[in-house]
Amino acid sequence: MTLLHNPVIRGFAPDPSLVRVGDWYYVATSSFEWFPTIPIHRSRDLAHWEYAGHVRGAAPGDSLAGVPDSGGIWAPSLSWDGERFWVVYAVVRSVGTPYFDIDTYVSTATEASGKWTTPQRVASHGFDPALFHHQGRLWLLNLQNDHRPGGRRFAGIVLTELDRETLNPVGGTHLLLQHERLVEGPKLVRRGGWYYLVLAEGGTGFEHGVRVARSRAITGPYELAARPLLTSRDDPSLPLQKAGHGELVQTPDRDWVLSHLTARPLQTPDGPRCTLGRETAVQAVAWDEDGWPRMRHGGAHPAVEVDVPTRPEPLPPQLPTSEGPLGWPWSTLRAAPDPSWADTTSRPGWIRLRGRHGPESRWAHSLLAQRITEHRAEAEVTVEARPTTFTQAAGLVLWYNTEAYMSLDVTWAEPEGEGQRGQQWRGAGRTVLSLVEREESGTRQAALVDVVTEEPLTLGVTVDEAEARFWCLRGGLRTPVGGPLDFSKLSDDHGSRLRFTGAMAGIHAVDLVDAAFTADFTGFRLTCW
Repeated sequence: MTLLHNPVIRGFAPDPSLVRVGDWYYVATSSFEWFPTIPIHRSRDLAHWEYAGHVRGAAPGDSLAGVPDSGGIWAPSLSWDGERFWVVYAVVRSVGTPYFDIDTYVSTATEASGKWTTPQRVASHGFDPALFHHQGRLWLLNLQNDHRPGGRRFAGIVLTELDRETLNPVGGTHLLLQHERLVEGPKLVRRGGWYYLVLAEGGTGFEHGVRVARSRAITGPYELAARPLLTSRDDPSLPLQKAGHGELVQTPDRDWVLSHLTARPLQTPDGPRCTLGRETAVQAVAWDEDGWPRMRHGGAHPAVEVDVPTRPEPLPPQLPTSEGPLGWPWSTLRAAPDPSWADTTSRPGWIRLRGRHGPESRWAHSLLAQRITEHRAEAEVTVEARPTTFTQAAGLVLWYNTEAYMSLDVTWAEPEGEGQRGQQWRGAGRTVLSLVEREESGTRQAALVDVVTEEPLTLGVTVDEAEARFWCLRGGLRTPVGGPLDFSKLSDDHGSRLRFTGAMAGIHAVDLVDAAFTADFTGFRLTCW
C-alpha cells in the first residue's frame, strides 16, 4: 500500500482523466485558454507525479486566439486501446451563452509524451466527451446540449459509435440517461457484466459530485445509483471541496481507484474562495455486494490521506522533454511561446519579452506564467526595462484572467504634478513602478512610485492566503510597493462570470503602439509552501 496526500497534482489541474498503461498511470487535465495544451502527468504509485508532456497541436492551427477567459480546451479524456493512447476533447469558443460553439477533436499517440496525430473533428454534441474501447469497437460519449429557449443546456448523456479508422459515426446516436440534476463528463467502464456510467453531477462548483449509473447493455437503459459515489457538497468544513468529475481505473492487482477534481478553499469574509483553482485527487474504491462502487474508507466524502493499493516506487530520473527553456512549468495564453516575442538566446540567462497587446487582450499578450500550488507563495524576478511612454510596461504579475490580475510594472508617467495628458512624445517624463489591480468592475491604480532604471530592478510579491503584498529591492532591502491587496479575488469564486482556471505568477511586457519595446528578465523564482 502507498499513502498519498490529496491533491496529488496541486494547483490548476482540473478535470483529471486517469488511465493505466502497464505499470504507469497517466492523467490528462484541462488547459482552457492556456498553453501547453492538455498537460499530462505520470506516476507509478498514484502518490508521486511528474509532468510527462502535453498534447502538442491540440489547438487547431496552434492558436486559441480570441477564445474567452475559461474557454478553450475543456475536460480532455485520455484512454488506451492496447496499442496507442487516444485523447478526445472539446474546444469551447463561447462561455456563458446557450451555444458553447464547440468543436470536438480526437488525436492519438503511441507515447503520452510523444508525437500526437493531427486532431480530427468528430461529432460535437456538447463538451466533456470521452471514448470507450470495447471488443475492437470505439464509442464516443458526450453531453447533449439544447441551446433553444426553454431548452436544457445539460439535456442528457448520449453515445455514438465511431469507425476506428475514419472516426465517422456508425449508426445513430443513443440517449443513455437524463437526470433532473445536472450531469456531464461521462466515462464508461465494464465490470462483471455491467456497463458503469461515471458522471460528474451538480456542476463544477461547491455542489459538485460523482454519480454512477449502470446497465447490462451499452446503449441502456441505465439505472442511476441512489446516492453519489463522491461529493463534499453537504459539509462545507471539509478541507477538500468541489469533489467531482471522476474516473474509475483498475490497478494491476485488480483493485480500483477513482481520480477526481477537488479544491482547497480559503475562508474569507466574502465566503470560500479557491485561489488555486481545481486540482487532481485520487481515492481508493471498493465494490459492495450489490455490485456498486463506493469509497473504500466509507461514506461519500473525499479523503485527504488515502492508502492506495500500489507499491511505493520512486520515480525514475525526471522525464526528458523537448520543450526548451520556456517549457513546463511555464505557460502562455492562447498560443505557445514564440521566439518572436519570447527570446531566450539574445542574452544568455535572461528572457527577453517583446511587448504586444495589453493584459486584457485575448489575442497577443506577451505573458509567461507558472501555477501557484499552495496558499502561501512568493515570486520574484529581476527586470531591466527602459520605457519611454505610458503605452510601454513590463513587470511581475499575479494572474487569473483578463478581468482578474495584479501587476507591478516598470513604466512611464508624466512629470510629477502634471496630469495624465498623453503627451509622452514631448520627451519629458519619469520612470515609475505602477501597481495595478484589475477586477470585474474595473482597474484601480494601487500605487505609483518613482524608480531609477540605470540598473536592473528586482520585483517581488508575497502571498499569504488571501493577502498579496508587492515589493521591490532597494539597497538590498525589500521596500513595499502599495499596501496589501485581496488575492482571493484571483479565484474561481469571485465575480459574476464563470471561472474555471487558477491563479498564476509570471512576467509580461506591453507595447500598445509599436510592439517593439523589449524588457529583459532573469532569476524568476516561484516558491510555494
